[in-house]
Amino acid sequence: MVRRLGVRMVAALTALAAVGVAAGVAVAARSGKVTTIAIATPAKANDYGWNQMGVNGAKAAAAANGAKLTVNDGIGYDNTEAVLRRLAQSGAGFVIAQASGYNTVAPKIAQQYKVPMISYDNPKNLVKGYMSDIETSSQDGAYLAGILAARSTKTGTLGIVISAADTNWYKQAGGFAAGARSVKPDVKFLFATVGQAAYDDAAAGKRVAQSVINGGADVFFGMGDGASFGYLQAAETAAKKVWFIDVIGDKTPIDKKGVLLSSVLWDFTSVFKAAVADVNAGTYGTKFYTLGVNNGVSLLKTKYIPASVWAEIQKAQKGIADGSVKVPLTPNKAAVDKLLK
Repeated sequence: MVRRLGVRMVAALTALAAVGVAAGVAVAARSGKVTTIAIATPAKANDYGWNQMGVNGAKAAAAANGAKLTVNDGIGYDNTEAVLRRLAQSGAGFVIAQASGYNTVAPKIAQQYKVPMISYDNPKNLVKGYMSDIETSSQDGAYLAGILAARSTKTGTLGIVISAADTNWYKQAGGFAAGARSVKPDVKFLFATVGQAAYDDAAAGKRVAQSVINGGADVFFGMGDGASFGYLQAAETAAKKVWFIDVIGDKTPIDKKGVLLSSVLWDFTSVFKAAVADVNAGTYGTKFYTLGVNNGVSLLKTKYIPASVWAEIQKAQKGIADGSVKVPLTPNKAAVDKLLK
């Protein structure tokens, strides 16, 4: 019996030692330099929007760190866990889960495979060494778009079209309305929703945008991912001159009719680089990151924007950055409705 106990004790101590070595390797990997970055996006990275801008930011962050980038785009939402698990097992030192819909499964995979990950819209998603979150001050860029729209309208009526009941869309709707009213207090708004989660429904997006145009809006702010292609078509086929203001990406290359007035751009490069720097320093997972006018949110300058209006927009952006211009926060429909009234 003594011999059997001794053998068991040696085996147990060996197992504990192995666990300790494995843990040591995991800690070293988290605090060491990231050499491979991976990104998973719900739709294809050719959408001139959320997915493309996410991949572009990941490419820039990888290049800045001399790291290799692995892109897995168009994965949707039905197979998220399997894709993130595969990326975690592939040797990536940092994984970007490029959708707020991934923020539940990502922390589990990150801790299970000891790989730092980042996702969106859950600032409580902090796990030291493994998980962090990105928040957006998207309303700030929309405020600038509102100034532009108010200065561009001939009818005095502006449209706001959102593709889904999305927190960022509501925040931007409120920022847009506040920006427009800051220069034209009597401007009117037509607000419409494509669907509860119609992010990529271009056909429905076109129909809803047309209804806003038919209601008198000659400038409209459209938030939609794939639905935004329908918004663009609605502006292109309108019987009168209509301007479309987009979000996140730049559709200038496909604007053949000259209807894209501007876009609220989201450049993720700075927040991705900051996150990788924290992984390299061993301090990752102790804070979340915010994308705003200081580090990636801006308004696209097109040839259709007069110099005087652009100067006014730049002045407002500086005011937002230094705190002298306050943009209201409208994270839900009730808050938007209250502001519009």
